[in-house]
Amino acid sequence: MTTKVFTKDEIVEKAKEIAHMIANTEQVEFFKKAEAQINENQYVREKIASLKTLQKQAVNFQHLGKERALKLIEEKIEKIEQEIDELPIVQEFKQSQFEVNNLLQLVSNAIANNVTNEIITSTGGDVLKGETGSKVQNSQPGSCS
Repeated sequence: MTTKVFTKDEIVEKAKEIAHMIANTEQVEFFKKAEAQINENQYVREKIASLKTLQKQAVNFQHLGKERALKLIEEKIEKIEQEIDELPIVQEFKQSQFEVNNLLQLVSNAIANNVTNEIITSTGGDVLKGETGSKVQNSQPGSCS
């Protein structure tokens, strides 16, 4: 039995196909909608603008060594971040980010595990032990090392 040998370009082409499939999943669609809703939300935009202004002030106060003023600004920043995080629309967005990341991790792990199993199997190894054929053969009593 001959196994086809693939080129790097063929593999990259398949990866692009998989990327296209992932980009068209329910998880990614929900992520895009949630992001659009955040970007269209006036309240969130105003909070983010305030946050950016306060962050610039914090950098200036830190640079000038004004510790007390910096502490007050950092408290305001934390309060605004909390207000933003508590919004249902932001929570939905973060949840959708989490789900998309999980999907990417799942695909990545599936590829890694299957590559490993293919290598083990193709060398006559033991998938359950996670050993390639050369390791299995070299661990047999009476084998030449």
